[in-house]
Amino acid sequence: MPITVGQDTAKTRRTLCVNGKSFSYYSIPAATEAGLGDFSNLPAALKVVLENMLRFEDGKTVSVDDIKAFAEWGAKGGKNPREIAYRPARVLMQDFTGVPAVVDLAAMRDGIVALGGDPEKINPLNPVDLVIDHSVMIDEFGNPRAFQMNVDREYERNMERYTFLKWGQNAFNNFRVVPPGTGICHQVNLEYLAQTVWTDADQNGEEVAYPDTLVGTDSHTTMVNGAAVLGWGVGGIEAEAAMLGQPISMLIPEVVGFKLTGQMVEGTTGTDLVLKVVEMLREKGVVGKFVEFYGPGLDTLPLADRATIANMAPEYGATCGFFPIDDETLRYLRNTGRDEDRVALVEAYAKENGFWRGADYDPVYTDTLELDMGTIVPAISGPKRPQDYTPLDRAAQEFFKVVAEYRGEDESLAATDMAAEGPAPDALIDPRKSASVEGEDYQLRDGSVVIASITSCTNTSNPYVMIGAGLVARKARELGLNRKPWVKTSLAPGSQVVSAYLEAAGLQEDLDAVGFNLVGYGCTTCIGNSGPLQPEISKSINDNDLIATSVLSGNRNFEGRISPDVRANYLASPPLVVAYALAGDMNIDIANDPIAQTPDGKDVYLKDIWPTQKEIADLVEQTVTREAFQSKYADVFKGDEKWQGVETTDAQTYDWPPQSTYVQNPPYFQGITMDTKKIENIEGAKVLALLGDMVTTDHISPAGSFKDSTPAGQYLIDRQVPVREFNSYGSRRGNHEVMMRGTFANIRIKNEMLDGVEGGYTKGPDGQQTSIYDAAMAYQEQGTPLVVFGGEQYGAGSSRDWAAKGTALLGVKAVIAESFERIHRSNLVGMGVIPFEFTGGDTRKTLGLTGEETVSIHGLDNIKPLAEVPCTITMADGTEKTITLKCRIDTAVEIEYIENGGVLHYVLRNLAKAA
Repeated sequence: MPITVGQDTAKTRRTLCVNGKSFSYYSIPAATEAGLGDFSNLPAALKVVLENMLRFEDGKTVSVDDIKAFAEWGAKGGKNPREIAYRPARVLMQDFTGVPAVVDLAAMRDGIVALGGDPEKINPLNPVDLVIDHSVMIDEFGNPRAFQMNVDREYERNMERYTFLKWGQNAFNNFRVVPPGTGICHQVNLEYLAQTVWTDADQNGEEVAYPDTLVGTDSHTTMVNGAAVLGWGVGGIEAEAAMLGQPISMLIPEVVGFKLTGQMVEGTTGTDLVLKVVEMLREKGVVGKFVEFYGPGLDTLPLADRATIANMAPEYGATCGFFPIDDETLRYLRNTGRDEDRVALVEAYAKENGFWRGADYDPVYTDTLELDMGTIVPAISGPKRPQDYTPLDRAAQEFFKVVAEYRGEDESLAATDMAAEGPAPDALIDPRKSASVEGEDYQLRDGSVVIASITSCTNTSNPYVMIGAGLVARKARELGLNRKPWVKTSLAPGSQVVSAYLEAAGLQEDLDAVGFNLVGYGCTTCIGNSGPLQPEISKSINDNDLIATSVLSGNRNFEGRISPDVRANYLASPPLVVAYALAGDMNIDIANDPIAQTPDGKDVYLKDIWPTQKEIADLVEQTVTREAFQSKYADVFKGDEKWQGVETTDAQTYDWPPQSTYVQNPPYFQGITMDTKKIENIEGAKVLALLGDMVTTDHISPAGSFKDSTPAGQYLIDRQVPVREFNSYGSRRGNHEVMMRGTFANIRIKNEMLDGVEGGYTKGPDGQQTSIYDAAMAYQEQGTPLVVFGGEQYGAGSSRDWAAKGTALLGVKAVIAESFERIHRSNLVGMGVIPFEFTGGDTRKTLGLTGEETVSIHGLDNIKPLAEVPCTITMADGTEKTITLKCRIDTAVEIEYIENGGVLHYVLRNLAKAA
């Protein structure tokens, strides 16, 4: 291709000509020539951030010293935690997190009017795409009408939300909505929205090329890093600030290099690889860091597998898992229908600006680790954390230990070679229970697989594992096998392209034959929208306290997430999901023992139905075509007749319907003035919850279903909403009244203030057990501030802004934990709640906390970022302990957020001043 490079002496702009068209760009080599430092040894992921500094350098928000700090990072061996202001190119949302974000924008329009400003000031300055993917539930499954019936129910349940989103699409500039039934936001982003190199006209009308970057209101925004697009999840609060022009304050991150060597062997999948990567990186400890993958193993790793690894960055704790631009990136862009001129620009830009991964790519990293992909074996992860990696040939015996733990038996009695059926060996105690199912001729037992779901962007974006699942189904069908009758099966692809190639390969018919009918295009089981189990199955599980299991091709398996009836959840590749549906039991060693029998009684092993890599690759080559992507994304924003029929208004501000139980005007900006106040010390706070390690945002802000006996359920019952219409917590995120009542209300959360009690309970001011919500309201009436104590990795998991919003609205002023996950810490600050970390080896356990204490924290009235402050804990008997806490307000601008009452108040006041 014809490429010419000229130089513009102003700043570091140069000109790049590709296929006869000229683009300006900000050159990293030019920055070196200008004496700003040597950046040649930086990882590509960090060069993306450096380019952002070059492009937005203004001497104020971004200074020359900020740019020079990147050269110091390389000189110091990958460390220089300087605070910088980063501006992503665009924002991605899904509807669970997007609805409350649009609610906040609508409320900000009301707020700026109250401050005497112009509502048009509240408008996204950066492009925003919202993909409706979190709303479809699996009510119907295992039959040809499942898809249409689930879509119909989706619209019945969510019309209020869809009307509101359509209003937002009309009211706000730079805001597009991808309608329901299109796909999952991360897969739509990877397959269509992302460009790897973005272009836009600057203020002078010149076309500028720069790296495609984004933040998203979903933690798995990281998936697009597989295509060399730097992106990560932020809370809705932070995303709203970014779309309103507020830079993201961050520290220059450490970058851990993950070297991949060798290549995948027969019988393994990209899912097996990523589960091992998650285990290794969790053990390494990469929270708050970038991970960049490099090494010769990338030469044989398809982009679909890269995207799977990048997708699960939240599970291994990193900000992102980045793959540099190389030949495979170009192949993928071309094959998914991107314009040929765009592909040529990506190649030219990457090579000219130092982003290309060639044979000599060997940057400086903060730290490194290495994996030979030839050592990967088939595996699953579970029963409740993505990093609980288990080789497939040990899965049955490990499950036996899980049962022993649940049942309170000594794990040392667990069998090392458990039989698939029958009693345990004589020397062992078998803690497994079984029970009959009313009206059925089978029994359930601990380990019965009651949900097998091919779901989630993590794996349905990968044609190799999806074709593999279809081939397993085909071979099983040919042998006369079918799912076990107690298994709820489902197929929910991340985009319509998946259906196109499964149908082109003739595999959808095979999947249908074993129960994996299409149920919808959306996240479904992965986010808890698995829908109800057969009532008799649910009753048998709950009446007999059975440990039922699910197997899904998703990224999250936290307690209480997948289904209220299922206690043990396992992540697996799509082909293994099909295999477990055929086996129906986690106690079966499917790696070695028969998984099923043919109608004439012959044993069938996993190897009998497992496809070869060549079979899979041949079908991928034949059916996953550029034309399929171009066809399915041709009218991506148009939607079906149902979406086109949604009616709304064109008003600048939203006319909040008072009767709505889905969308309500939140209280954040009521009575707002232009005044701010200094941060106040916390005096005499009571403990709302005393929580353990790995308390996730699922625990803090559940997304699944809830019962009429809960505070949220009672709220809806009081408003004449029938239980059938409750929908889910996630779908009602636009209503703060529901979400406040759902905060800390996960059915599996354990408040250590209570003995052995699960669910959203605590002690109220009178010392009696009550719901978290009722206790918080009682304390608010007394004017008593609240604190929450936690353990390690507090706030892990999804980027749920309501985990922070609900915490704030309950009256919690501080969360004190051993460590925080990145997104939730940021969200707490964004809502005016101060995160603190224990120091000096102190924990809730070493301090002997019971929840009866009173807590005071001083030194906040003149706080500096990351300062240490004294905390006085008064015990129930009146004795006092003073400890030192580290304040996790990390940056100077975050202090301003707290002083304003939150980041949105900060932005709103600044916009009102500008008016």
